[in-house]
Amino acid sequence: MKTSIIPTAEPFFFPGASTVSTSPAQTTGILLTHGFTGAPKEMRWMGEYLTQEGYPCLGVRLAGHATCPEDMIRSTHADWLASVEDGYHLLRGVCEQVVLVGLSMGGVLSLISATRLPVLGVVAMATPYGLPEDWRLEHTQLLSRFIPYMPKSKDAPGSGWFDKAAWQEHVSYPQNPLRSIGELKKLLALLRASLPEVNAPTLLIYSQDDKYLPLGSLNSLDYIYSHIGSARKDKLVISGSGHVIPRDAQRGQAFEAAAQFIRSLAA
Repeated sequence: MKTSIIPTAEPFFFPGASTVSTSPAQTTGILLTHGFTGAPKEMRWMGEYLTQEGYPCLGVRLAGHATCPEDMIRSTHADWLASVEDGYHLLRGVCEQVVLVGLSMGGVLSLISATRLPVLGVVAMATPYGLPEDWRLEHTQLLSRFIPYMPKSKDAPGSGWFDKAAWQEHVSYPQNPLRSIGELKKLLALLRASLPEVNAPTLLIYSQDDKYLPLGSLNSLDYIYSHIGSARKDKLVISGSGHVIPRDAQRGQAFEAAAQFIRSLAA
């Protein structure tokens, strides 16, 4: 029987060393959220790494993702936020505290959710803060009836990746649903309004070689870092990686930085 979810793109849960332990690691769980048009697979290697550190890890599948693009068109930014909230409450069943970890739009969702849910901290990777000025963005619902999809980039597929083998196994929709871009615009507006209310310690990880962020990688880092309300805010800029940091060539650097940050919170 054919399943709805694309093979290898399923959500995942790794319980850690022991969910009955009282060690700091075992009272802290990690909720990992993938990006726009992506899949939980983007976060799986990071989840495996953090599980080896002793943390229970749950990788959620956002509504409309990892099945078919038509499902994404039917979903909204509120549905994506609800997917994160569902994952949070599931994870709280095995741990006392939760750290939110997100990639790209997953970072947006994590930061917004940190203003709505009690969390120990946030790790946001390659997270955008806005989209370019374009009159079409005000009319995506109407235009999507005539142009349902838009190309992701003018560059050749995989050109932004440094680890070509990882790119070959990457799972995401091949094009951006136009209506969903409109939902992303709404979500980013909510992020900008929410940033001053983010009080949880936050680690921002970006690659200076990320060519995918619409307003620039380091511009996004500077904007979010300067507007976030957290008393503790750390940042890491890496090189030799594209947009999908937890799958690309320098993922180990990001994994270790995240683990150190989480250990400092859970101690």
